[in-house]
Amino acid sequence: MKNEIQEGHHKECCAHDEVTAPPGHQTNHSGHSHEGHDHDGHQHDGHDHEGDESLFLSRWPLWLSLVILAIFLIFSFLPHVKINIAVEIGAMVTAYLLAGYKTIGIAWRRIKRGDLFNEFTLMTIATLGAFYIGEFSEGVAVMIFYEIGELFQDLAVSKSKRSIKALLDIRPENVIILKNAQQLQMLPDKVAVGDVMLVKAGERVALDGVLLSPAGTFNTSALTGESRRDVKTTNEPVLAGMINTDKTVEIEVKALFKDSKLSRILEMVQQATARKAPTQLLISRLAKIYTPIVFGLALLIIIVPSLFVPVYDFNQWLYRGMVFLVIACPCALTISIPLGYFGGIGLASRNGILVKGAGFLDVITKINTLVSDKTGTLTKGVFKVQEVKTLLNPDEFIRLTASLESYSTHPVAKAVVAYAKEENLTAPVEVEEISGHGLKGKVGNKEVLAGNLKLMQKYGIDYPSELENIAETIVVVAIDAIYRGYLTIADEVKEDAAGTVRELKAMGIETIMLSGDKQAVVSAVADQLAIAKSYGDLLPEGKVKLVEELKEHGKKIAFVGDGINDAPVIALSDVGIAMGGLGSDAAIETADIVIQNDQPSKIVSAIKVGRITKGIVFQNISLAMGVKILVMILGAGGIATLWEAVFADVGVALLAILNAYRIQGRKI
Repeated sequence: MKNEIQEGHHKECCAHDEVTAPPGHQTNHSGHSHEGHDHDGHQHDGHDHEGDESLFLSRWPLWLSLVILAIFLIFSFLPHVKINIAVEIGAMVTAYLLAGYKTIGIAWRRIKRGDLFNEFTLMTIATLGAFYIGEFSEGVAVMIFYEIGELFQDLAVSKSKRSIKALLDIRPENVIILKNAQQLQMLPDKVAVGDVMLVKAGERVALDGVLLSPAGTFNTSALTGESRRDVKTTNEPVLAGMINTDKTVEIEVKALFKDSKLSRILEMVQQATARKAPTQLLISRLAKIYTPIVFGLALLIIIVPSLFVPVYDFNQWLYRGMVFLVIACPCALTISIPLGYFGGIGLASRNGILVKGAGFLDVITKINTLVSDKTGTLTKGVFKVQEVKTLLNPDEFIRLTASLESYSTHPVAKAVVAYAKEENLTAPVEVEEISGHGLKGKVGNKEVLAGNLKLMQKYGIDYPSELENIAETIVVVAIDAIYRGYLTIADEVKEDAAGTVRELKAMGIETIMLSGDKQAVVSAVADQLAIAKSYGDLLPEGKVKLVEELKEHGKKIAFVGDGINDAPVIALSDVGIAMGGLGSDAAIETADIVIQNDQPSKIVSAIKVGRITKGIVFQNISLAMGVKILVMILGAGGIATLWEAVFADVGVALLAILNAYRIQGRKI
């Protein structure tokens, strides 16, 4: 499923080849070899600098054509007013060219490439056919309303892009770096790790780092979707995209610009809008078959009656064929469906949820089981040392243990280092991180092991049997292959974790908790959260095996985790979800959905966004197909005119676009 979802983006939209492509993202357009950027479609500049008013003003030829048509129709209904045929033709041709010059140009370029079966050609042939049989005003009306539909699409796309691309405007253009007591202004991508940034009140942080100042207050809305204040103290991490809301602070850079969490988020957003959902892929494939069939049926409507109708009027049947072509135009489907998914990604983004592809909005609506990691996912992952038991001098024991743990970024390791207050620590060497067990390395001239009981068992180190009965998380330490003591660590359940489990249950989704922590700790947390099934003492391969077994039993799995050891399970699941705040880079890169503020309740929000999006997409499909089939039958029978055809095509497209537009205003 994931491979299919993550296929390249091949837009088949009627008039907007760029609907789902973010700025700066080059897309390949299905079936067409574009010369550079082909300009097929009524494109805006791709940057959304112009507002809705500018979009309206830029369509002045369309409004002028509408005025000409309206004046003509008014005069044609006035009694005793006879319009000269030459004047009528001149006015209608002028109005037609003003409204449709882009569509006609696109149709001509595609015909030259051998691409006959597309909406532009279909619309051009139908309207020129109306001119041929003398229905000038109807031909102009079809083109005008078609272009108005395109304008509404532009407006909807513009709003949807703005909600996603708000992230693109949060990267500072320049950074102030302190060097030799001087303030130097630099581009963010020129700053090196270890440089010290000066960030003034009201400015955005440009790169990831740690706070050097005693304290600072930051607005984290760009990363979390919520305008909450986060107070940081010395040596605490500060991420790119945060806004300094208090006083000028100094921050030591810890990651290059391209490696910052913000840069990865922006890249994910850009990639997300370039991936089609299965529904979109299906519609694109059907469009390649559907359009030539429509052309064929229109020809049959025009030609076949000549074999059976006693008095055959070519113009009459040509008119019916043109009506059929206009009605059959797949505009409502090819515009509103990707627009719906685009809106869903935007809605999720505004709520601090990054969805890496439209397809995952589909898949997340089908899950029936949420498998969750414990530490850092359902619990805060902010550990504190509660008790130290050792056979050595306590200070020396803590120094050796914390020196080794300083190598790791695991929350438990951070708790040990924080407890030691980083005083007199020795940088470890020859460190080996044993996934699911702990750490092994040299501190000075001593070989230190620090981890769980499985680590002791792996290296054949004897330890007191009563350690098996300790319910809390413990770090067991051996020095030079001899057990020397342990530390107990406490974690805390996240405030919204229990509510998330309840909401998922109400949605018919079972929650299962997995952890590498010991079963006693896992069971205690599971009881607190009312989770019926929980599994502890699991290595990464154990988590993979359990998820594989669940999938073999027909479960649709969403897995949520935050650690590097969760990456294999995230990749295996139908939908992989990562906690993006405290989560490891591997988990975030592997995941399909990233929760930016680490709140489990956002999982429920992501499912709701998926359901809202899917509902609106299928409403649009049902509306478009139902109306089109009905009016096609009426058109072939001579009952529907080009005016009904306009409604069946452009009118339904407008309704579908407005329906998709509703996603933008939804609250979850």
